[in-house]
Amino acid sequence: MAEFISGDFDTLRNCWTHINRQSNAKLLFSSPEWSELWWKHFAADSELYLGAVHHEGRCIGIAPLRFLGRTAYFIGSDNVCDFLDFVIEPGMEKIFFATVLSHLAHGGIDTLDLSTLLPGSSVRTFFANNTQREDVSVTWSQEDVTVILDLPGDLPSFHSMLSSKQRHELLRKERRLNEEGDVTYSISPKALSQDIDLFLQFFRDSREDKNKFLTGQMEDFFRDAINKAASTGMLKLGILKLNETNVAATLGFDYQDDTYLYNSGYNPEYKWLSVGLLSKYYYIRHSIESGKRHFDFLKGNERYKYNLGGKEVPLFRCIIKIIS
Repeated sequence: MAEFISGDFDTLRNCWTHINRQSNAKLLFSSPEWSELWWKHFAADSELYLGAVHHEGRCIGIAPLRFLGRTAYFIGSDNVCDFLDFVIEPGMEKIFFATVLSHLAHGGIDTLDLSTLLPGSSVRTFFANNTQREDVSVTWSQEDVTVILDLPGDLPSFHSMLSSKQRHELLRKERRLNEEGDVTYSISPKALSQDIDLFLQFFRDSREDKNKFLTGQMEDFFRDAINKAASTGMLKLGILKLNETNVAATLGFDYQDDTYLYNSGYNPEYKWLSVGLLSKYYYIRHSIESGKRHFDFLKGNERYKYNLGGKEVPLFRCIIKIIS
């Protein structure tokens, strides 16, 4: 018999982390660290609904949810969490969802509004294969895309993955940058205050929409996220220099065997040298050399992601109506 046991970030952390490590799913933004960070900065009027499903004496899954009225949402939001999911021990999805749906229904919750979901998420996989259920009504819509690059084992293989035009343009831009002087790109796992300040400044300066996005609340979140990632060994903060002058920065995270490019920025005075694009190219090179499997450009269909070999993956929203 399975049961739902309510908890908080501290009491569920060990189970949550253990199942995250077992899973092959992309659960960076549904990790205990990221969920707690989001809750600290953005919870507002939400009510926390966080619990574990136990079956035969062990924890088999975490429901990282929040309430607004009679609707449950994931802990997170699409402006800082690129995809979300439940955290479930592989093979235990049927028991997990039956237990969570029953607990929600008894608590007066009649709707789950779940986004954004990868095709391989537990929600997409389970409910897409259970279309004749009588206890729920499920509707799907595509919300966005993420762009992912399957990394080869070496740089020449990466170049060969690009079209001839893409490869020519990329290498031409790299040659032009090198002709201007000494080029270095270094990645640090440390959250040094001067590097964080530099990244945030380049983030603001590179695009007007990013400048508007980086409110005081959002800047506090970014600083906390960078420091948290450093403390857990996930941080990859890259700085591109030309003749010892900082010209671009990338903010990324290593999670399991994958690299996530969370955001980036550059000095507009060097835009003509394509330093924004090239900083991402050098980050890809670093990820290949580090033996990573995938380079995830994350949400959005910006052209540079495709020019660097990325392939589009749809992201979904799922509305689940509980039929009492």
